[in-house]
Amino acid sequence: MEHFYALIMAGGGGTRLWPMSRKQTPKQFLPLVEDESMFRVSVTRLSPLFSPDHIYIVAGERYADEVKKQAPEIPEQNFILEPSARDSGPAAALGVAVIHQRDPEATIAILTADHHIADKAGFRDALASAYDVAQQGYIVTFGISPSLPSTAYGYIRRGQPLTQARGLQAYHAAKFEEKPPLDVAIQFLTSGEYSWNSGMFIWRADQAMAEFKRQRPDYYQQMTRIAAAVDTPAYQGTLRAAWEGFERKSLDYAVMEHAERIAVIPVDIGWSDVGSWSTLYDVLSTDDSGNCARGNAAGWIAIDTHNTLVYSGKLVATIGVNDLVVVETDDALLICTRERAQDVKTVVEHLKATNQHDLV
Repeated sequence: MEHFYALIMAGGGGTRLWPMSRKQTPKQFLPLVEDESMFRVSVTRLSPLFSPDHIYIVAGERYADEVKKQAPEIPEQNFILEPSARDSGPAAALGVAVIHQRDPEATIAILTADHHIADKAGFRDALASAYDVAQQGYIVTFGISPSLPSTAYGYIRRGQPLTQARGLQAYHAAKFEEKPPLDVAIQFLTSGEYSWNSGMFIWRADQAMAEFKRQRPDYYQQMTRIAAAVDTPAYQGTLRAAWEGFERKSLDYAVMEHAERIAVIPVDIGWSDVGSWSTLYDVLSTDDSGNCARGNAAGWIAIDTHNTLVYSGKLVATIGVNDLVVVETDDALLICTRERAQDVKTVVEHLKATNQHDLV
């Protein structure tokens, strides 16, 4: 697999994890699950399948110093910096254009910097399997075995079996479904045909370029402009001039929902997008009362308290409460039920609307 590359997208704001996740320190740069940041873990877990020179990072210019500091083994030229945030579609297009220009035979795994994967070895095995399937002309994604009828994730419906690779079965991806209401999510699980959409994709670079050309010729035009300037003095100027030509769009909407020849490999690798305090609670270890302390909350006094997450640097005492999230930083305190954790983004929207941008 000498032409296999990992492209880690390290953008995103993680607004549902406010007040820990902020514009200057979004969730991927925080040690939310493990002792190292989610970004650092996302780089480390690729070894030994990928050597550092086959790992690329796409991040906003404002995070350039942070990603380079946290991943010093990655070559300087493998950090691809976006002039501004324009969602995952342009980020992936930029990374594909650069890698394809440097290695036209490349196969690229589009990965994220802010997902938790408990089974790291199983993840690497799945990537190797996906590489083999991609050589047969498929765009490959991972379908996560759903543990509950979640309304927070998109779904993929499996079609006919396609091929086996390294012990894993690939299926035709019959349909992508957006985040469903609860009754529909229950139907999905009952059918046994659906997986959660992991948002990870493995494709040959030439096939990726062809899909952008077919579906998003506006993207493709800018991609070819940028590619022609890669590793030349004109690169930065060309990138800035071309960047405004990318419409803000997620990769799913820009390409994947209508892409040709998509395969899904169902996997059970302990995956979570850690998209809220509630989903973070779900992947953390709890005590006999279902409580979990993060930060420096080891001195937490939990009296008649159950199924609660506390993330704090101070002593916290709770009495007679259940199913809460308590998160404390130097300048903010969040208290909500775990059931309403998805609504934390509305706090961020309120702060923006009232011009309290220093707290966002």
